Amino acid sequence: MSELQSRKLIPVQEHLRDQVANALRAALIAGELQPGVIYSAPTLAAEYGVSATPVREAMLDLAREGLVEAVRNKGFRVTELSERDLDEYTEIRSLIEIPTIGRVTRTASREQLEALRPVAEEIVAAAQRGDLIGYLESDRRFHLDLLALAGNARLVETVAGLRKRSRLYGLTDLSQEGSLVGSAQEHTALLDIMIEGDAEAAEEHMRRHLAHVRTLWAARKREAERTAPSRRLGAH
Repeated sequence: MSELQSRKLIPVQEHLRDQVANALRAALIAGELQPGVIYSAPTLAAEYGVSATPVREAMLDLAREGLVEAVRNKGFRVTELSERDLDEYTEIRSLIEIPTIGRVTRTASREQLEALRPVAEEIVAAAQRGDLIGYLESDRRFHLDLLALAGNARLVETVAGLRKRSRLYGLTDLSQEGSLVGSAQEHTALLDIMIEGDAEAAEEHMRRHLAHVRTLWAARKREAERTAPSRRLGAH
């Protein structure tokens, strides 16, 4: 195969790897991949109708995010997320995001903040229709784009990493219960407060929002531990 042909194939492989990684994250969110369980790459590959190679590569991406860990000669184990982990991630995010939201409220223009309204509305719409992946993607974009207005790329990178590690298992049930809609609406409310220029109120709203998310995490995690789904995708 020529060098030119090889270069053409690389993006295709990388695209498939990303697709598989997103599918695996969705399975984590839905509760199909359970903490502590070891999953075989060939078995998961058969579930998704792809070869084992992109599954292994995707799992390595998830391992770098702390979502899974490699188990020699067996596959990958979904990492446990303890109550202490959740508390520590929330504390770090609070130390970074709350004062940054206050700073952005004081320095960002109305136009910059209004530009984020469509994304905030996407979060609400995704929650209402039960689109979990759409919800999480819009939520990620909103928070990171909002923080980016502070002008510190490393800060945004750090928060992005924390968000990946502080995932929520079994988000499907929360969506079905309607719990996500209330959390989603907090984003448009935050934007309204920031546009009004009330930095102190914006910080307090962000503090309550993170506490609300933390409460949802804990409730869902305890429920997932009590009622683990009978179908475990690709499990050993």
